[in-house]
Amino acid sequence: MRVVAAMSGGVDSAVAAARMLDAGHEVVGVHLALSQSAATLRESARGCCTIEDAGDARRVADRLGIPFYVWDMAQRFKEDVVEDFVAEYAAGRTPNPCLRCNEKIKFAALLDKALALGFDAVATGHYAQIVEVPEGTGVRRELHRAVDMAKDQSYVLGVLDAEQLERSFFPLGDTTKPQIREEAAARGFSVAKKPDSHDICFIADGDTRGWLARRLGEQPGEIVDTDGTVLGEHGGSFGFTVGQRKGLGLRVPAEDGAPRYVVETRPQTNTVVVGTAELLGVDEITGDHARWCGPAPEGVVSVGAQVRAHGEEIPATAWAEGDDVQVRLTRRIRGVAPGQSVVLYDGTRVVGSATIASTQTSNRR
Repeated sequence: MRVVAAMSGGVDSAVAAARMLDAGHEVVGVHLALSQSAATLRESARGCCTIEDAGDARRVADRLGIPFYVWDMAQRFKEDVVEDFVAEYAAGRTPNPCLRCNEKIKFAALLDKALALGFDAVATGHYAQIVEVPEGTGVRRELHRAVDMAKDQSYVLGVLDAEQLERSFFPLGDTTKPQIREEAAARGFSVAKKPDSHDICFIADGDTRGWLARRLGEQPGEIVDTDGTVLGEHGGSFGFTVGQRKGLGLRVPAEDGAPRYVVETRPQTNTVVVGTAELLGVDEITGDHARWCGPAPEGVVSVGAQVRAHGEEIPATAWAEGDDVQVRLTRRIRGVAPGQSVVLYDGTRVVGSATIASTQTSNRR
């Protein structure tokens, strides 16, 4: 196969490209330029799209002896990921930009361009596995969790559909991160000990609230309890998310001294509502923008539901309703906010995902 290896400049994508080459594929390395003003040094950009990263990726490609290109997708990234991120927070939702980047950039824009140029597939350094299951006269490709659960990235790949999985490779899914670093060192890659990227790649200092304030402007408003009593002020409801405890700056302490959490944001009135931890527990989720990693489930199915990239998987039942998904958890969990994603599993297999539109607390115990 002719394969585009997405090379971020990190150790994972370097080894993924090398393994695809070892498997006998014709491999071309591609680094995605996602920033219109990429920082030169990583100290001032905590993600995976700096000029320094592009140089690291090129050095790995040179060592492997494969062609290497930089594809400019900065405008597409700005529109589909950054602007979406701002709009979601402004609407009182909590988005996952990494998941959106996988959906819109790495497995839509990148894969589409690769196919248009005559390539057969895309390979990335994500920690997940593709399992081929016999079906009729052919095979069906399923997305499964990685062997290394500490690094498993199947959650952020839950937006991929069956057609995209047919054109995707994840060569690292059967290996642990320490083993990947050892392999990179043995191959002589300079990135063998390079730190992992972390946080949100386009927020250089990690200050999400400050970054949003610079784009949306200060919007003074009130922090209230569930009875409407004013407890403090804030600079914009967009800077808060359900389940948040720190950084509230409340001027009126709780009478019982118990900590208070954000239980709701109301962008229409620019109000942040706080309450006790008990008010955070939900066990019913409605999701929209459903994406299935294969056929949509028929009827009510038993699944595991995960609402954070490295969160706990909760036993649940789920069923599709058109483009929506209804999920009923077997127990209540806290800090679930609209805009997050719920990813459904059948064992290690990813069934699909949806964006959380609303949550409820049932009377079930």
